[in-house]
Amino acid sequence: MKKSGIMMPIFSLKSRYGIGTLGKEAYKFADFLSEAKVKIWQMLPLGPTGYGDSPYQCLSSFAGNTYFIDPDYLVRDRYMKKSDLPEIRHDERIDYGHIYFSRKEMLRKAFNYSYTKISGKVKAFGKKNPDVYDYAVFMALKDKYNGAPWYSFPLDIRLREKEALERVEKELSEDIHFHLYCQYLFFEQWESLKKYIHSKKIEIMGDLPIYVAPDSSDAWANRSAFQLNEEGQQEFCAAVPPDYFSETGQKWGNPLYDWESMRQNGFEFVIKRMSFVSKMFDILRLDHFIGYANYYSVQNDAVDAKIGSWRDGPGIQLFENAHKKLPHTKFVAEDLGIMSDKVLTLMKQTGFPCMRVIQFAFSGEEDNMHLPQVISHNTLYYTSTHDNDTSKAFWSFQPEEYRDIIGKFIHLDRRQPVDSLIRAVYSSIADYAVIPIADWLGAGVEGKINSPGTSVGNWGARYTGYTSKKLAEKIKKFNKEYGR
Repeated sequence: MKKSGIMMPIFSLKSRYGIGTLGKEAYKFADFLSEAKVKIWQMLPLGPTGYGDSPYQCLSSFAGNTYFIDPDYLVRDRYMKKSDLPEIRHDERIDYGHIYFSRKEMLRKAFNYSYTKISGKVKAFGKKNPDVYDYAVFMALKDKYNGAPWYSFPLDIRLREKEALERVEKELSEDIHFHLYCQYLFFEQWESLKKYIHSKKIEIMGDLPIYVAPDSSDAWANRSAFQLNEEGQQEFCAAVPPDYFSETGQKWGNPLYDWESMRQNGFEFVIKRMSFVSKMFDILRLDHFIGYANYYSVQNDAVDAKIGSWRDGPGIQLFENAHKKLPHTKFVAEDLGIMSDKVLTLMKQTGFPCMRVIQFAFSGEEDNMHLPQVISHNTLYYTSTHDNDTSKAFWSFQPEEYRDIIGKFIHLDRRQPVDSLIRAVYSSIADYAVIPIADWLGAGVEGKINSPGTSVGNWGARYTGYTSKKLAEKIKKFNKEYGR
């Protein structure tokens, strides 16, 4: 059955407090999707972000982003006093610097007010979720050492020696419980929202970033899964070579997996990440899927990603092991990038749905894999992604001769170029047509979420007007017309 989806990050939802939350606006958006007959809500990763605010560089694969905890719901549920609500802010873009301090202050007040009432539940939550507990210890240590990365902690803590960890748990007990408490609140609000979304017969699609951040509880607590020395240092790091998005490539800086070592334990750590995210979401989008076939490695001290080397990933063995452990998980592959024979082979072996983006379609070649006429059924077809320009901005940047090329391949109404691109995606045979909310709203450059290869000014887009009845009717009409 053909379906449609909308990509809307939680952080881009409206809110009185400067960033989208798991509160009433998220519920209203679920209602909107239901009215519009949209069957999939695609979100970006929900993990806690660090430097650069990227949800693809999270401090943990197993924790939630506490920025998304809704303040009003904390008051409603008697976890916090109304007088402790943060100031009301209606910034056009998310001010992460402000959010970082204001949320921490708010959650400390909530902790002081209500922790003792739910301490038993929080401790039980920590025992049930050991990876979240590791994250709480990790964050308490970062607080103690003024935000320093884990690989600069004292050596015995860095190496997680038993006596050192026992000492830390005693010395930092209150801070550890604070971070556990915050995670308890996040997951309580998330589970409630997820249940509501499901009641509307809507599936949730979310990402599993292929890599973890260098400064993360994942790397600290699972050092043997990565190409790290005893002290946590890396000689090489993750990257992608020069491409559509950047002439110098993108040096991501993430620690690379030690795939050969992980083969010995059945890829335990990676499958554990998959298992966690599959419980969060109904459909698991595998970010940078090509890295599982072959990954790009550069020197950690390199200036950019121009000079690097391709190395073999785990291949089909990882997914055979994952299927045994997670037989009911729905995977989709973000297979954008350099399509080597190894990537094509792995895609065929897994049978996962692939991703195509119409903005990449207009090279002038009739066999371009992103063209509507070339798309196959087992595909998620997008007008744009969180890394692309919005469709309106994309059109505005094109010279007239390129617009003529677009007109050769799709039915183009130059008065409504964005709707023309959406119609081309919707009318394809792709099983899934996924449109970012920015494109339905006709947002321009202000609606762009991320500019790959840059480390500042991203992930701040906020949207309004997305729950209007007029827009819901328009999308509903598209779904009916194209059988989605």
